[in-house]
Amino acid sequence: MERSKELYANGKQNLEANLIYQEVTESSSVPQTKKYKKWLSISIYVFFVLTCQAVSTILSRLYYENGGKSTWLVTLVQPIGFPLLLLFRFFSQAEKTDQSCRYFACFTTLGSANICLGLLGSAIAYISSVGLLYLPVSTFSLIFASQLGFTAFFSYFLNSQKFTPFIINSLFLLTVSSALLVFNDESQNARNVSSLEYMIGFICTIGASAGSGLILSLEQVIIRKVLKKPTFSAVIDMVIYQSLVSSCVVLMGLFASGESKTLTSEIESYRLGKVSYVVNLASAALSSQVYTIGVAGLIFESSSVFSNTISAVGLPIVPVVAVIVFNDKMDASKIFSIILAIWGFLSFVYQHYLDEKKLKSCHTSLV
Repeated sequence: MERSKELYANGKQNLEANLIYQEVTESSSVPQTKKYKKWLSISIYVFFVLTCQAVSTILSRLYYENGGKSTWLVTLVQPIGFPLLLLFRFFSQAEKTDQSCRYFACFTTLGSANICLGLLGSAIAYISSVGLLYLPVSTFSLIFASQLGFTAFFSYFLNSQKFTPFIINSLFLLTVSSALLVFNDESQNARNVSSLEYMIGFICTIGASAGSGLILSLEQVIIRKVLKKPTFSAVIDMVIYQSLVSSCVVLMGLFASGESKTLTSEIESYRLGKVSYVVNLASAALSSQVYTIGVAGLIFESSSVFSNTISAVGLPIVPVVAVIVFNDKMDASKIFSIILAIWGFLSFVYQHYLDEKKLKSCHTSLV
């Protein structure tokens, strides 16, 4: 009898131990699965950003190179593809949201923010189009890399970004890499533009870079303080509203400037033909929106700084493609600018690595 009780007690203990082990295993596997899914999503968004950023810039420059002259049309190409986001939003309906009440509760604040960011986005898109008109693609992309520094600068005030020695080094190098191109005579001669037009292009590109950094930082503020715990669908909705506002503003600019009247003759005289004209602009609009999805996804999964860091990874891509497609000259100042920009980017990435490592060690010590 005692032997039976002992066997029963041992069996009960083994059963309880197995149940506890199973619970621990399941609880640990769930976070691992979520972690893998998160990194898979980040990888996809990174691919979108790296490829579509370069494609969109190259296609916009291709429009100018073959007889296109409308800066408003190039501006319109950037936000007008937002119906693609609606399609993407439709297929992400499986994502359950439990924040609808809170979302509508902050509708006034969120709506005002989206309108302001949409207006700011249209202005940034226009001045970047002007910059691309007067500058070679390689020069434009190298100057635009300073966006990483502007994002860090605005994130310092808006998102409590700390200025460590590595961040300061990154900002300094990115500033110098852009400053090297101010008096680049070879780039100016290659485009057959005057000194004034070249400086206008440079200033507009710097302004667009700063504005893009500001928008990324403001979007992160809205996501964290207004939406607080948003779903990815909510983030995409926010981008759709901003793109809609930007599209309306740019369309008004296109008609008010009178450039809409010249589009018919522009299509007729386009060097690559009418079909190529439409395909060129449509492809630029498509790639621009896929890039937007990638940027929004990286902001949602990580931060605006990380999103902008990934954008900077594509820095060497555009100049190399520009040399092949447009025969842009890669002179000594551009090469040195690329080296400094990559150095600044690596410095920034290393600081991001240190922050992640510190966060992981703090999490481990708490557990």
